[in-house]
Amino acid sequence: MSSLRRLSPPLHLLRAFSTVTRFGSVSRAAEALHLTQSAVSKQIKELEGWVGIALFERCRKRLALTPAGERYEKAVRAVLAQLEAATLELITSDDGGGALHLSSLPTFAAKWLIPRLPQFQQQHPQVTLHFVPYVHSYDFERPELDCSILFGDGHWPGAHAHYITGHGVALIAPRTRVADWPIHTPQDLASHTLMRHVTVPEAWLRWSETQGVAGTIDPLAGPQFDQFQTMIRAVMAGMGLALVPRCLVQDEINAGLVREPLADQPLRGGYQSDMGYWFCYPEGRTQLHALQCFRQWLLACASPAGESALPSPAPGTGPSAFAPL
Repeated sequence: MSSLRRLSPPLHLLRAFSTVTRFGSVSRAAEALHLTQSAVSKQIKELEGWVGIALFERCRKRLALTPAGERYEKAVRAVLAQLEAATLELITSDDGGGALHLSSLPTFAAKWLIPRLPQFQQQHPQVTLHFVPYVHSYDFERPELDCSILFGDGHWPGAHAHYITGHGVALIAPRTRVADWPIHTPQDLASHTLMRHVTVPEAWLRWSETQGVAGTIDPLAGPQFDQFQTMIRAVMAGMGLALVPRCLVQDEINAGLVREPLADQPLRGGYQSDMGYWFCYPEGRTQLHALQCFRQWLLACASPAGESALPSPAPGTGPSAFAPL
């Protein structure tokens, strides 16, 4: 075979290789591919003959990738995922819509985004949203990802970022008798447990500065959490006080599940943060029709009353910040 042809193995061989790798067994891969075991084994041998390198070795009656096979499998998996995404985009774009592959921080998706999505579906029935599992990183090199909702200051290298919400921060306390949680002035917080989020460790320091009581509380004391939803539940359970983006906890405040002490203080006892939720995507996805529809709708929902939207930063500048918020 020519050298150029050798560099492009048939797709069915790559599919067999990827499936065997995923299941670690020819028999299970054969079931998934609706082929016989001998057919799958033959395809694996054919691929190894094609590239001239052993991809598997047998280890305790189970197939294991060789070091070369491990490197090749990562590349093949990415190629197959990109091909599937491109095909799905083609199939679903005949009516001017298309598919959009989105990742979002779990709490933000559950508390803010999902309740609003029926409106988007009604306005853009031709666009199909596919939620990609969120990972704790900013990586638009992933072929299956078009855009993401991230938490930070709006600066991610190489990304367009549009502010959605989250600058307004609320101080929340358990729904108990005021006598049980006496909070009449900012100084009273010194006698209560203050819970913190790992991504915003300076929140209580910023709060104390805003309220003019810096030095009266320990901003680094108290339990630490990795999700705002968990913090809200902890407040409801009576574990302590928390600072949470208002957009995530307004429903609980309105329902009386938590209360806002110091409501007569500046910013209702909270503060304005430079952190928030942003809609982000790389330059290469800008022309996607589905992304344009979703961006237009999302920004129309953004910046609720009482919050000031910061201008979108230029792409490619500043540090990143993210967490499963």
